[in-house]
Amino acid sequence: MLRALEIRDMLIIDRLELEFQPGLNVLTGETGAGKSILLDSLGFVLGWRGRAELVRQGAAQGEVTAEFHLADGHPAQEILAEAGLPGGDELILRRVNTADGRKTAWVNDRRCSGEVLRALSETLVELHGQHDDRGLLNPRGHRAMLDAYAGHSELMETVRRAWTARSQARRRVETVEAELAAVRAEEDFLRHAVAELDKLEPQPGEEAALDAQRRMMQGAERIRDDVARAFQLLGAEGAEGAMGDALRWLEGVSDKAGGRLESAVAALGRAMIELGEAHSGVEDCLEALDFNPVELEQAEERLFAIRALARKHEVLPDELAGYADTLRGKLAALDAGDADLADLQKALAQAEAEYDTAAGMLSQARLAAGLDLDAAVMTELAPLKMERAVFQTRMEPAEPGPEGRDAVTFEVATNPGAPAGPLNRIASGGELSRFLLALKVCLHGDDRGVTMIFDEIDRGVGGATADAVGRRLAALAEGGQVLVVTHSPQVAARGGYHWRVQKDVTEGATLSTVVPLDAEDRVDEIARMVAGDTITEAARAAARALLTS
Repeated sequence: MLRALEIRDMLIIDRLELEFQPGLNVLTGETGAGKSILLDSLGFVLGWRGRAELVRQGAAQGEVTAEFHLADGHPAQEILAEAGLPGGDELILRRVNTADGRKTAWVNDRRCSGEVLRALSETLVELHGQHDDRGLLNPRGHRAMLDAYAGHSELMETVRRAWTARSQARRRVETVEAELAAVRAEEDFLRHAVAELDKLEPQPGEEAALDAQRRMMQGAERIRDDVARAFQLLGAEGAEGAMGDALRWLEGVSDKAGGRLESAVAALGRAMIELGEAHSGVEDCLEALDFNPVELEQAEERLFAIRALARKHEVLPDELAGYADTLRGKLAALDAGDADLADLQKALAQAEAEYDTAAGMLSQARLAAGLDLDAAVMTELAPLKMERAVFQTRMEPAEPGPEGRDAVTFEVATNPGAPAGPLNRIASGGELSRFLLALKVCLHGDDRGVTMIFDEIDRGVGGATADAVGRRLAALAEGGQVLVVTHSPQVAARGGYHWRVQKDVTEGATLSTVVPLDAEDRVDEIARMVAGDTITEAARAAARALLTS
């Protein structure tokens, strides 16, 4: 609810402070007195786009402050939390416009952007009038209005869940299809590469072993003769035979040497053992060096094949076996992919069927709700002297989405037999205002936390029709807050609180002021609205009658 509005140096307002109340708040005054300036100023502090030049001539800057009361759970609280701004039951918006066009805004004394102001304004204020393109005249919001009117929250939630499941199933199918397409694009390469790797069957560590074997065989011819000579010298005809003879001779005389040969005999025994091991090692080496030249050719051929395959696939030779496993995995996925894709496509078809069912139920409910809304609006149009007009809720197929697959538009035909069309294209100014009021009365639901503003919505009507407009505005204000700018005495008389907007000339400057009216002042103001500049006793009597009716 809007509690207060303070305006400084905006257009022809130098300083103005207004305190609004719950219920129906009425602003009246002569044409040109500045009523639209109040709405421009309120729109400015709410971040709406409006006049480019708002600062009063000669002032350095203009400033507007608006104070709102927020009930528990008001949707503005969530916006404040998301923006990191302080919340609470009091919301103070302040916005400054300098003479050079710079604009700065604060929310509860914290700097904020115009975007945050506009988001907050959507939860705080509804403006309805002949140029209302933010609310009832905007077809993009008609479907949501119909759903709110019908109370489709459970159906809507079912459709949203079905849409989410359908979207997830579709994404899974698309992902698998893309993966399979990518694998199929390289299927020939994969099968050729796997066959090539399977044929060679390289093993980790094999490349190093083959390289060492190759080097050994290449050097075998150069070292074999020396190794063979060493083997001869170490054998029975060489060192082994000589040491054996020496050991036998010493052992034969050792007992006669008084123990002096025992250590020598023991050392020779150990040396014979070591010499035997050396002889065996050299023999093993000779056997290893004794190779068939074909073996060198085969080792080189396999070594070069492994290295070539590693270069081809840009991996290390020891990684070829693991790389082959990776390629086999891709082929296995490709072979199993069609089955997996078929399962996913089946799940997608089921999700689409469930969404179609839920969306179809929502469409039927919307169709029924549209008929109910049409009847309700037609009932409201009769007292507004528009009983010959036709209101209809038009539903057409739309692209499926989380809100269903329906496009909803409110259309009117002002005369029987005339083609129906959008509200703002078919109805004239006065007719449009009454259509909007009738529609708002029918759609009025859980919006008690919103301040509704009606800008001359009674234009072009009078008498009983104006009285019907006033009664409906008063009904809308029950339990909430409505601000109405009006030239109709019948509407003004329904207000719980009344202000008069007037122009005064002070020291050669024209300024707009707003004066709160007490009971007697209201009689005179409504009498002026009835009779014009000259207020007669008859006009006052008529005003009193309106106020007490």
